[in-house]
Amino acid sequence: MSRTRALVLGGGGLAGIAWHVGLLVGLADGGLDATDADLIVGTSAGSTVAAQVASGIPLEECFRRQVDPKLQNEEMRPTGMSVADLWDTMVGLMEEVDEPAELRRRIGSMALAADTVAEPVRRAVVAGRLPSDRWPERRMATVAMDAATGERRVFESGSGAGLVDAVAASSAVPGIWPPVTIGGDRYVDGGIYSSCNADLAVGYDRVLVLAPMADPALADQVAAVEESGRAAVVTPDKESLVAFTADALDPAVRAPSAEAGRRQGLAVAASLEGLWTS
Repeated sequence: MSRTRALVLGGGGLAGIAWHVGLLVGLADGGLDATDADLIVGTSAGSTVAAQVASGIPLEECFRRQVDPKLQNEEMRPTGMSVADLWDTMVGLMEEVDEPAELRRRIGSMALAADTVAEPVRRAVVAGRLPSDRWPERRMATVAMDAATGERRVFESGSGAGLVDAVAASSAVPGIWPPVTIGGDRYVDGGIYSSCNADLAVGYDRVLVLAPMADPALADQVAAVEESGRAAVVTPDKESLVAFTADALDPAVRAPSAEAGRRQGLAVAASLEGLWTS
C-alpha cells in the first residue's frame, strides 16, 4: 500500500532558509530524498525553500546559491526596526496580552503602522529567490497571517495569489518588512500564527517537520498528525545554532548555516529512513 508523505518547513529567517537547504542536501547525501513528498508546507523561511524545491530546482543548486557569494541572492538588511528591537516589542506585547488571537491582531497592527521599505522593493528581493511567479505543479502550501484579523491564510495554486506574493507574504516579518497586499487584504509572516503550521499535514501517513525555530504550538500539531500517521521533527543541532548567530536575518549567516545544516542532515539521515521509506 502506498503511503502519503508531507514535508513541513518552518520559519527562521535567512538562517532558516540556508539551514533547510543544507539539511535537505545532507539527507540526500545520506540516501534520503525528502523533497519527493506529496505535500510541502512552507512558513516564512520555509516558504522560500518549499517554492524552490517544488519548482524543481536541484538541491545542489539551491545549496550553491547559499554558499557561493557569486550565486547568492541580493538580500536586504533591515533599515528600520532591528531583530533585537522586534524581539523586545514582541516580549512587551506578550506581557500585555494573554489571549492569542488578540496578540496576533496587535502584532498585525504594529506591522501595518511600521516604517519599512516599500512593498515593491521587498517583493523584488523575494522574486530573486524563486525561478518564476508560477506555482509548481506539485502540491505546496505557504502560510501567512491576515494583519487586520490575525487569522491564518493558506495560499496554494489557485488561491488568488502569485507564487512570489504568497512567499513574500509568508516571509513579511512584522515591523521589519512591509505587509504584502493580496486581493485588497494585507498579510504578514505566517510564523506569527505558528512557526511550522504542521497541522496542515494532518491526514498524511508520514510527516517530516524541519523546525529552525521553537514553536509552542508544534507539540500539539505533531500530536494531531500522529493520530493517523507518523511524524518526526528535526531541530538545529548545536553547530547549526552557533551558525545562526543572534541575527537570523543577516545575509552573512547563509553559508555557515547551510554548511552546518548539511552536516546535520547527513548525520540524521539514517535515523529518518524508516519514517520516510517504510
